[in-house]
Amino acid sequence: MIVMTDAHAIMDMLRRRTPGYSLDAPLYTSAAAHDLDMDLIFHRHWIFVGVTPDVPEPGDVMTVEVGQSSVLIICGEDQEIRAFHNVCRHRGARLLSGPKGTVGNIVCSYHGWTYGETGELLFAEHMGPDFDRSCHGLKPVHLRTLAGLIFICLADDAPDDFDRMAQDIAPYIAPHDLTNAKVAHSWDLIEDGNWKLTMENNRECYHCAGNHPELTVPLQEYGFGFSPDELDDYRKADVAKYQDELDVAYARWAAMGLPSEELENLAAPTGYRTQRLVLMGAGESHTLDTRRACNKLLGSFTDARLGGLSLWTHPNSWHHFMADHAVTFMCMPLGPDRTLVRTKWLVHKDAVEGVDYDLENLTRVWTMTNRQDADLVALAHSGIAQPAYEAGPYSQFTESFVESFCQWYGARIAAGLGQSLTLVDETVAAE
Repeated sequence: MIVMTDAHAIMDMLRRRTPGYSLDAPLYTSAAAHDLDMDLIFHRHWIFVGVTPDVPEPGDVMTVEVGQSSVLIICGEDQEIRAFHNVCRHRGARLLSGPKGTVGNIVCSYHGWTYGETGELLFAEHMGPDFDRSCHGLKPVHLRTLAGLIFICLADDAPDDFDRMAQDIAPYIAPHDLTNAKVAHSWDLIEDGNWKLTMENNRECYHCAGNHPELTVPLQEYGFGFSPDELDDYRKADVAKYQDELDVAYARWAAMGLPSEELENLAAPTGYRTQRLVLMGAGESHTLDTRRACNKLLGSFTDARLGGLSLWTHPNSWHHFMADHAVTFMCMPLGPDRTLVRTKWLVHKDAVEGVDYDLENLTRVWTMTNRQDADLVALAHSGIAQPAYEAGPYSQFTESFVESFCQWYGARIAAGLGQSLTLVDETVAAE
């Protein structure tokens, strides 16, 4: 429960933030800020929770934990995917405990209350002739899918901008045909830091060259921002070569019907950004040899040299789509200083492990990168928690998307509290 004194203090910190500088320490470290984030961000926005191949067949079900809320997601006989609060309407028992399973009906193990795939209460013994089952169905949760990505919203009234995001983003990711893919591997990693640090770390590649030797094999640093004034002649030539390769690739991909140009709307309640980038070397995949990790390509692709399509959504996801596989990432706060990062690797549903792909080769780049990022997030959080910490400046070239995220975060907290947020540039005010 957030008390108004906490909310006032948090809003004061957000209003005092100098644009282009990091947040005040309590916004990363305090229990009050964590509680406000869960209430105003994770319980009121569209959040990414999984992929349709998580529940591909009727009766397939998975559970997702969002703070103190548990949500069950089930595929019905009509192939519709629905979400409900994982709470029995009798005396509140948790209905499903495991992360995934297959059910006929949803049966509470406490007293046997039984629910159908659309949430209606089908059976409740010994409740008397006047009991109205129609008033005791499962409580629904908003759910939308976007070309195979699953989003939920726990609010009574979900943000109304999902359709715009879907209209913009679907043409980019639909050709990868996730609905006809399968989850080859899923991995949960707990980072010892605040969720905002996890997202900020993801929104920049300033740190990549020195910390991600595996990731920087397929990915070119110039695709993520750089300072042109600091480049020597050799690196300037390298940038020019990369831009030429990008222009050629964009023309080739456009001829194939694949949108590639940068598209973003990061200030929206459901903020998003996507862009297809050239991969280095063989240009096929996020692997150490830059060649495809899966011989059976996604969708109807026949050309593996389709680069890497990057997609971000606020508040909690990032994704990479190649011709041969896709990687999805979900960020979920577990406390002020603990964050779950759930990574899933998807391949064509007919691909066979050991024949079409080697699991270690498929997952190596991002398992290593995730572990490295977890170490960096822990370092950042431990430093921010020290008394000597003060907000530091972002690079205008390589950390502009971190600033965009912080602006989005402040605006959404303010909107949730029914307030407006105009940042004060203290450097200008001082003049």
